[in-house]
This record gives sequence, structure tokens and C-alpha cells, in this order.
Amino acid sequence: MPHASRVAVFAVLLAACTVASAQVTLYQQPGLRGRAFSTNGAVPNLEHYGFNDRASSVVVQRGRWQLCSDAQFRGQCVIIERGQYPSLAAMGMNNRVSSLRPAQGHGHYAPPPPQPVPYAYYPRYGEKLYQANVVAVRAVVGPPEHRCWIERQQVVQDTGPNVPGAIIGGVIGGVLGHQIGGGRGNDVATAIGAIGGAAVGANVGTGQQVTTQDVRRCQAVPGSGRPDYWDVTYVFRGRTHRVQLSAPPGATITVNQYGDPRM
Repeated sequence: MPHASRVAVFAVLLAACTVASAQVTLYQQPGLRGRAFSTNGAVPNLEHYGFNDRASSVVVQRGRWQLCSDAQFRGQCVIIERGQYPSLAAMGMNNRVSSLRPAQGHGHYAPPPPQPVPYAYYPRYGEKLYQANVVAVRAVVGPPEHRCWIERQQVVQDTGPNVPGAIIGGVIGGVLGHQIGGGRGNDVATAIGAIGGAAVGANVGTGQQVTTQDVRRCQAVPGSGRPDYWDVTYVFRGRTHRVQLSAPPGATITVNQYGDPRM
């Protein structure tokens, strides 16, 4: 066989193997949740499967896939590669996928958005799913928040003795005392008048002064009240499992044959 023919045959076989190994799962809700539809081949019209214009997220397990807004691979089409796509809205395809097929050749490529922590609980292609009984649910709420604020507050200050008033009062008291007595009594009255005048003068203008100032106050307050996550305990085939979920479960939880959550 000529070399060119062998290369062509090899290319055809490689393309066929790539298409055969492609797998994709569509989900009815964002975040790889809700009703799912999986395929490993071309689907010209999702209407036949009750999934037309219903996909909100998708997982590509293998290969590259073309998603189109109209049947028969028409309308707006994007090509996605292996990975998780928690929201099709980012590529303008939310609730708009009507057909899909393994991608061949070039087309408009939509890279997956950054996702530091991939969602692990989505149903895999071809997995059998079961229901496990939930035996305990514990809502875990975050720690209290430390909040601070500034208040305008009135502050009472003691103004202390009036020193200038004491001096002036002493002088005036001494003059008045000197005018009262005579001889030795004049001196005594002068001294008493000076002491009394100083005491009175010191108390003039004394008391408490009210001012305002900014006061910083802090206190610990409860969180928003919404749990950070739900710690769920369930039993499957006689074994106890635990998982942390972002939403409270019902009486049962969907799992695979190993007891791993599939939601």
C-alpha cells in the first residue's frame, strides 16, 4: 500500500476512535446538578430525548464536543473540550442546546472557566445510581463576626479650682476684713476675710463641663444565620458515610455503587 494511502487510512481510523471514545453529559441545572442526559455519539435533535433547550451545565469526560443552538448542528455552535462547565451562560448557550456531536476540524472554541475546586459529585456516564438513607444532618454555621463602629458621646469633665478667682477673692476678702475690726481685731478680720474671699473666689466658675467626642465601640455579633454547609451522615449497604453539602438533603441521598454522592 502506498505511503500516502496508509497515512490516510490511519487518519480515518484515528478519527473514528476519537469519536467513539467521546463522552459528554448535559445537566438541567447549573453546577452539574439536576436531571442528566449522557451520550457518546452525535445527537441531531435533543427534542427526541426530552432535553431540547434544557441544558444549563455540562461535563465532557472524553474528546471534544460541538454544542449547537438548533437541531441538525445548526445555529450558534461552540466547541468544548474535556472538563467541567458549571454554567453554559458564560458561552451564551444556557437552555439553548438543541444538538451536539463529537467535534471534528476547527470551530469556535469555548474554554472552560477557571474552577479551583472541581465539583466531584456529578453523575458519571453510564453509572448506576442508588438511594441511601440519611440518618443525621447537622448545619454548620460560621463563627461570630467582630464588628466595630464610632459613636458620638457626651463626656463630663471636672474643671477644677479657679486659681485666678481664688487670688482675686483673697484680695477682696482681705480689704473687706480690714474695714471691719480695729487694732488686733483688725488684723484678725483681715486674715479671715482673705481666707474666706479666696475660698469663694476659687469656687467661682468651677463645676463640670460637658463636651462631645468620638468613641470607638466593638462587639461580637452572631453570623448571618445561614449555614456554611450541611454535614450529612447516611447509610448505604450497611456502611456509614459522611459528606459536606452546600444544601440540606432530603430523607435520602443519591449515590453510586460505592456509596459516593451523586447529586
